[in-house]
Amino acid sequence: MCGIAGFVGTGDRGVLQRMTDAIRYRGPDAEGHWMEEDSGVFLGHRRLAIVDLSGGAQPMWTADGAIGVVFNGEIYNHVELRAELQAAGCQFVTDHSDTEVLLHGYRQWGDAFVERLNGFWAFVLYDRPRRRLFGSRDRFGKKPLYYFHEGGTFGWGSELPALLAHPQCPRDLSPLALKKYFAYGYIPAPRSICERVWKLPGGHSFSYDLTSRELKTWRYWEFVIEPDDSLLGAISDFEASPVCQSVCEELRTVLEASVKRRLMSDVPLGVFLSGGIDSSAIAALAAKHVPAGQLNTFAIGFNEPSFDESAHARFVAERLGTRHREEILDLDKSVALLPEIIGKLDEPLGDGSLLPTYLLSRFTRQHVTVALGGDGGDELFAGYDPFRALQKAELYSKLVPHPVHEAIRLVAARLPVSHQNLSLDFKIKRTLMGLSYRPQLWNAVWMSALEPRDLAQLFREPCDEEEVYSEAIEAWDRCKQPNLIDRALQFWTNLYLQDGIMAKVDRASMMNSLEARSPFLDIEFVNLARRIPWQLKLHGGTTKWILKKALAPLLPAEIIDRPKKGFGMPIGRWLREGRFEFDHARTFPHLDVAFAEQKHAAHMSGKADERLFLWSYWLLSQWMKK
Repeated sequence: MCGIAGFVGTGDRGVLQRMTDAIRYRGPDAEGHWMEEDSGVFLGHRRLAIVDLSGGAQPMWTADGAIGVVFNGEIYNHVELRAELQAAGCQFVTDHSDTEVLLHGYRQWGDAFVERLNGFWAFVLYDRPRRRLFGSRDRFGKKPLYYFHEGGTFGWGSELPALLAHPQCPRDLSPLALKKYFAYGYIPAPRSICERVWKLPGGHSFSYDLTSRELKTWRYWEFVIEPDDSLLGAISDFEASPVCQSVCEELRTVLEASVKRRLMSDVPLGVFLSGGIDSSAIAALAAKHVPAGQLNTFAIGFNEPSFDESAHARFVAERLGTRHREEILDLDKSVALLPEIIGKLDEPLGDGSLLPTYLLSRFTRQHVTVALGGDGGDELFAGYDPFRALQKAELYSKLVPHPVHEAIRLVAARLPVSHQNLSLDFKIKRTLMGLSYRPQLWNAVWMSALEPRDLAQLFREPCDEEEVYSEAIEAWDRCKQPNLIDRALQFWTNLYLQDGIMAKVDRASMMNSLEARSPFLDIEFVNLARRIPWQLKLHGGTTKWILKKALAPLLPAEIIDRPKKGFGMPIGRWLREGRFEFDHARTFPHLDVAFAEQKHAAHMSGKADERLFLWSYWLLSQWMKK
């Protein structure tokens, strides 16, 4: 786990130093720089030492100096790949560095070697004989990789501040990216907040020819639902069938193997434990491969019951016999940390759970350097509330004429506003808001800070839905399955997981120099999940049904059956209490400040719940100050 930066073109060692200094917290243990000034190639690295502490320094080179690499991530099957490469005649220098596997893998198998990797990564290789760069990002985009190609210079880095340290990097805000930020709550790849600065999407690679200055990007992997309908049989009798037992056993076996792979570390390691089914399953499986009583688990709690899950985490830890640590925090005092956190964000991110994720990472880092978490389970197995709404939403949209729907929205808007976590009025209003639009936009609008009609007002121009929601439409339309559940699964997994969840977890953990690992996103487990029909994921109104059946032998029924609870914050109440200062007189490029003032007034008076917009708007204003 590290931070990388570099460029080809104009610049010097001082520029490279400033680029790596900007992401020092991603790798506080060491730094490395390499320059080939006659070719204008500069490679930089910040290291968080996890594996092969003495032999994993970067940039790393093949023994003949022909191929070098800067790498951020972990390759969990590096031992198997090393053995295969050694059998083919490759000579390794390090003892067990996964970084060196990238060098020999590229030389032996070419660009396609990334398809053999099991792990998460963002790396850039320099092939000196071919005067060529080759870079890649892992399948789900767990590790970030930004780049720009401007004025004869190609630069890259783990985060936007690293690129902005280069004088050639564009700095203008992108109006379209701002629209996407309010439409999604994040900025989907390949765009970034800056014009002509790009994010390499997950599952993509690139090449850059130093002679022709030609940049090429391509997709090497995509999450695609390919259900094996033979698993269904008679769905009414499925639970008692041998096929059900077989699927459940395979899920447990493959997930356990994934967890075991992610226990690979030469530094102390632990598990994030919220008390939900996903993190509890990871802890239970990890405990099977760690000496009794030696597994570290971590939880934070809050003094507001609606947002506190610490008792559930404690219950699971006691059942598993882990070495459990928890920190109970005052929510209202935690607000004071927001300016510090936002000041480190490379792009605005409108997910309110950024704060508790940061707090959990900060607490965990006091004891260990690596933590496993449960991210990915909801996206792979239809774990969110919108999945339950899809079929009813389809029927509603067919039967209810648009004028009647608008009347229903007006009635629902009169429901009393509650600031409880995932309150009923919030769910009803968000559902109806999404249903004002076509199905391709439902999932995006349900999660958005603003719906399209409001985007048009904020930006003082018509909202081009095809442009603003292009990623959501593509994720929906690229699904080969005709049903709504699989289409939604591809949206949540290809889009929200990468650019929302993974970005949040990466930034919150790396701000604290902590490596976060996600066993549910192991490629072998993902390939198994892709084959399971949606009827086994959402069954009888129960989300994650087959996963819950599979995990039942590992976890108490109280955990399996408890309702999902998001890792949220009382943002609505904080806004009403005036904890966030709004300077509406401040000039925002491209934004109608009067519109924001109206939204703010409606929220403060209790007439409407505008927490998502106001949080995103305030966070953007704080981010712009830096």
